[in-house]
Amino acid sequence: MGALRTEDNLAVQSTVIEKPQGRLGKWRDPFAYRALMVFTFLYFSRPEDFFHPLAIVPLGKITGGLAFLALLSELSKRRGMKLPLAVKFLLLLFVQMILTIPFAVWKGGAFKMVFSSFSKGVMVAVLVSMLVTTLPQLRKLMFVQVVCVAFMTFASIAVHHTDNVGRLSGVSGGVFENPNDLAINIGINFPFAFAFFLRARGPRKLFWGGAMLIMLYGVMLTYSRSGFLALALASLISLWEFGIKGRRFYLLFAAFLLLIGAVTFAPENYSERLQSIFMGRISGANDRGSAEARTALLKESIRVMVEHPLFGVGPGNFQVVNGVWRVAHNTYSDMGAEAGVPALILFLLVLGAAYRSLRRAQKSSVYKRDREFQIISGGLKAALGAYLIGAFFSDTAYNLFPYYLIAYACAMWRIAELQAGDPEKPGKRNVWAQAGLGPVSSSTRMGARM
Repeated sequence: MGALRTEDNLAVQSTVIEKPQGRLGKWRDPFAYRALMVFTFLYFSRPEDFFHPLAIVPLGKITGGLAFLALLSELSKRRGMKLPLAVKFLLLLFVQMILTIPFAVWKGGAFKMVFSSFSKGVMVAVLVSMLVTTLPQLRKLMFVQVVCVAFMTFASIAVHHTDNVGRLSGVSGGVFENPNDLAINIGINFPFAFAFFLRARGPRKLFWGGAMLIMLYGVMLTYSRSGFLALALASLISLWEFGIKGRRFYLLFAAFLLLIGAVTFAPENYSERLQSIFMGRISGANDRGSAEARTALLKESIRVMVEHPLFGVGPGNFQVVNGVWRVAHNTYSDMGAEAGVPALILFLLVLGAAYRSLRRAQKSSVYKRDREFQIISGGLKAALGAYLIGAFFSDTAYNLFPYYLIAYACAMWRIAELQAGDPEKPGKRNVWAQAGLGPVSSSTRMGARM
């Protein structure tokens, strides 16, 4: 009982999230999870952009396919496992996407968008939400993601990789190539870096502090107004979760000093760029009519959605019908215009169910006693907030990173449920642990020791 004297020791030993044991000895991550780790690294690091011969081999498709096949085998051992509600809504959205193809303006483009792009997001959500059952597994995925984004941001700044108007763009391609998409991704991952900073010690804390500064400066160099809004909201939620709720009030003072430093060392004309959010086109903002163009595209996407309410004009087809070959720059209106109002409703239900899963996790007994669980869930809430606002200014429905966040939230609740049982059903038994297929609860381990 001496090991349980302090609250901190209780927080560490009351869960077995760190090193769960199975009936056959030390728990090892299944092959499907390890393949998912490789797939995640390949998606966020994009090594084919740096070593071009890798582009010949579809490594992402291979590892993703192996992970999905391995998951099917794994599920045969976990028969009591159910799909989270958010993933069920996502599968319904996938069905709606398929139904829109016969009604699309460009059927071939819609078919490709659904089965080559959107289907990957569905696969990622299923894999992560079903495979991640311990906090270390979730933490490792987040670690891979945020390290890749931080390194890519550093590399982009180091080589001064900019577009034709001097805005920082990603040194790699894909979703990081455009300055606005790069900034939104940095804003989403900033809370994860914050979370790792809080749990780190010694040199690692310096590393994560440096990563946060690089990511902050990277957003400023993109001159992205949507990226600024995403980062600002992520920072506010992080300060609430870590500083106020977590009673680390020194973070509020540190944030104030950081704000002063950001204002002092901001790039040229950055303040004018931000003022244009509220004042429109002003001198020095380098707007070039982008705000007006986006407003026009937003109105056009809403018009298209009203005219084609059931099936839209087809996934990826809005840029075909608007006459200027530009996307809507708004995930929500673009979803409604391309796949109909039912798709928009389902997408909102997916996001709502994911947030509900995270809120349930934060009300669980595990959250109340485990410091690391609090930090990781707080960072995830801030990241979700950053995405929700960033999605208003970018087309993200066919990218993978939103579905990672959705699956992380679902996994967070599953971890809480497995470690402590359903808070509403405290007598629920951890059947996976008894079968040697998942983490054993703290009470089970203590009982075994006694």
